[in-house]
Parts: sequence; C-alpha cells; structure tokens
Amino acid sequence: MGTRFLPATKTVPKELLPIVDIPAIQYVVQEAVESGITEVIFVTGRGKDSIEDHFDPAPELEQVLAERGQTEMIETLQQIAELIEVVSIRQKRPLGLGHAVLCTRDLVGDEPFAVLLADDLIDAPIPCVRQLIDVFEEKKESVIALMKVPREEVHRYGVIKGRGLADRLYEVEEMVEKPPLREAPSQMAIIGRYVLRPEIFPLLEKVPAGRGGEIQLTDGLLELVRKRKVYGYEFMGERYDVGDKFGFVQATVAYALKRPELREQVKKYLRTVTGGK
Repeated sequence: MGTRFLPATKTVPKELLPIVDIPAIQYVVQEAVESGITEVIFVTGRGKDSIEDHFDPAPELEQVLAERGQTEMIETLQQIAELIEVVSIRQKRPLGLGHAVLCTRDLVGDEPFAVLLADDLIDAPIPCVRQLIDVFEEKKESVIALMKVPREEVHRYGVIKGRGLADRLYEVEEMVEKPPLREAPSQMAIIGRYVLRPEIFPLLEKVPAGRGGEIQLTDGLLELVRKRKVYGYEFMGERYDVGDKFGFVQATVAYALKRPELREQVKKYLRTVTGGK
C-alpha cells in the first residue's frame, strides 16, 4: 500500500513514483526487456490500474503533444507502449509475496519464470535478471539474487546459508527470514530478483500462512531447497531500495548523475549543499 510514502501514495501507486522523470516500475520492466523476457505479468492490488495504463498507448496525450510540436516526447511515449507485452492479474488481498507469485500460476503455466520486485532498482552493465538467467540456463535450477550486506543490516533481509561453488555462485542450503545478528548464517542477503522453476507453485499452495496471514516466498523456496537444488548468485551491479525513503533519494541522485543533461548541474548543487565536501 506504499504507506512509507504517504501522503504521496494516497492516490498514486508507489511503483509510479518517478526516479527523476521515469517511474520506478519502468526501470524494472526495461530490465526484463533487456534480459530477453518477452511477457510481463503485473500482480497488482486495488487502485493500481494506473501501473498497467502507464504501458498503454496514449493517443489523446500524443495529439496534444503533436499540436505543440513535441515530437520527441511522442516518440518516448510510444517506445514505452511498445516495450513489451503486458498482462495484469489482481491480488485481491495483500497476503504476501508468495501469494502474489501464486496468483500468476495459470498464466505462467509449466515454464520457468522470473520474479522482479519493483522496490529494488539494480543498475548494472548486464541486467541483474539476465545474470540469473545465465546461471539458470547452465544449472537448470532455480536461482535467487544475493548481495552481501553489513552485519548490522542482516536483520532487514532474508539471509542464506550456502556452499560456495564458484565466484559469486552458491548452492543454497538454508534460508532465514530477517534473523537477529547472532542467528544469521551469513551476510548474503536475498534481493528482489529470482528465476524460478514452476515446481515452486504447488509448494506455495501448501505453505502455511505466517504473521499477518501472509504466505512468504522464502517459505516456498525453503521447501524447494529440500526437494531439488537452488542456487544463489551474488549479482554485479548497484542496488537501490526505492521502497525506503533514503534509498529512493539515493536512486534519484544516482540516476540523475547518469543523465548527461543533468549531471553537471546536480554535481554542482551537491557540492553547494555539502560545502564542497
């Protein structure tokens, strides 16, 4: 429900809050496209129809822009609408990430699929999901994205216990959701990118609801680990948690600095407000 960003998210889905001038969800969809994915399923809740609308053509808006001679913006809007084939399914109650994934079962069918959480933006030369797909294509088993986090932050994440196999690659043996530091099996945290085999679906159906009546994806993955191999990959790239206010600010500054038309102005402003430090 985006309560961390109220009042901004009272009527605007948090996924549409802009990082400079591009909604966070668009960056995530672009990552999917650049990873070779050809269809995106949005799992949404009540009041989030505008997410799907963002990826639809906007002929009335294009007409106004044409009258103003803003042809470059028309091309930008058309490119968004042509990014990818999008379908949407409604999660009628917020029953957890595992339940959201389960909602897609009939649409996904018996194929492997990727899960991308819009709260995580990952800036990487090779898209994060593409990195996971490359591992999946080699191992033919589910892969989850990992990131080493400071010890004092492990309590904020799902954390794995794993056996190192190669550079950045682990075989997952156990997962603990938001453990106290003294109980954390490692500093390798699970980040919001997954490439999963369809065998996860029947396991999620059987997972008992936890706190708040939610079905956790981590619990389903734990069951999957007991039945077949699951791998973790420490992705290359910079991750921003845009579901957190400070992370949102970090992402806005970082992505603004990547824009040639903004870079120098932003750098000058940052030097001004920090006293040149």
